[in-house]
Amino acid sequence: MKAPGRRRLLAGAALCCATLAAFAPAALFAQGRGVPQGGDVQGGGVLQGGLELVDPKVLRVCADPNNLPFSNDKGQGFENKVAELFAAKLGKRLAYTYYPQATGFVRMTLGSYRCDAIMGFPQGDDLVQSTNPYYRTAYAFVAKSDSPLASVQTLADPRLKGKRLGVVAGTPPATDLVVNGLMPNAKSYPLVVDTRYDSSALAMIKDIGSGAIDGGVLWGPMAGYYAAHVDPPLHIALLLKEKGGPHLDYRIVMGVRPSDQNWKRQLNRLIAENQPAINKLLLDFGVPLLDERDHPITNASLTQKP
Repeated sequence: MKAPGRRRLLAGAALCCATLAAFAPAALFAQGRGVPQGGDVQGGGVLQGGLELVDPKVLRVCADPNNLPFSNDKGQGFENKVAELFAAKLGKRLAYTYYPQATGFVRMTLGSYRCDAIMGFPQGDDLVQSTNPYYRTAYAFVAKSDSPLASVQTLADPRLKGKRLGVVAGTPPATDLVVNGLMPNAKSYPLVVDTRYDSSALAMIKDIGSGAIDGGVLWGPMAGYYAAHVDPPLHIALLLKEKGGPHLDYRIVMGVRPSDQNWKRQLNRLIAENQPAINKLLLDFGVPLLDERDHPITNASLTQKP
């Protein structure tokens, strides 16, 4: 699928998993706006006139200050924990540039050379250069554990007819709700929010718990995290059986500037060398992980010998 169609689907995943919006144009990176002028950069070096790491002694991460389970300014998200792991492996100090993941996020962080890595980005979008993926997950259906809908595994399930379901507007599963005739009763939650003050995921989870809606569709990491943090916990099921609409599973990468080839290769090595530890961190946050055969990755599978 060519842009803008492919970009719309990928942006939908990114927006739901990290509320990214209004990405900076790729030309911003190529032009190097905001790049310090003059002098050499030790360690990072200069590649074809473009800087890589501005400070080779610091792992500088771009992050949202209030967007759990991904990140916050207290270092409590799983992207914070992965960044801490990488900083320790690199022997670097960890520093953040925080900016709400809404309009201007990439432009004001990575694109302005205020930081050097976005810790979570959907694979395939050309607005940043992607590392190798470090996890794969999917959108999930969320319902009360004692609900008749708890066993739903596809949005084509006839038990969903006439039910009031929550969906984040403009995300890929909204298409599946339309295809299956579920939109007339659906409750829509905003796609773009200022995460300092609002959370569509948390609002949906609260509505499911209160019975205001019968169930909802959320990006997997948000579904797993928030469903486990209510009493009683909610049930989630990854949506891997949808037909006719956009796929609902995505590989997640780290984003760097298009010019940062050495930095990308270094991150790729860190991902490969530390994948079991990364998986463990994500599972501790309730992130539902998938291998390439759609099998769930669990704590038990991590301890099994190959």
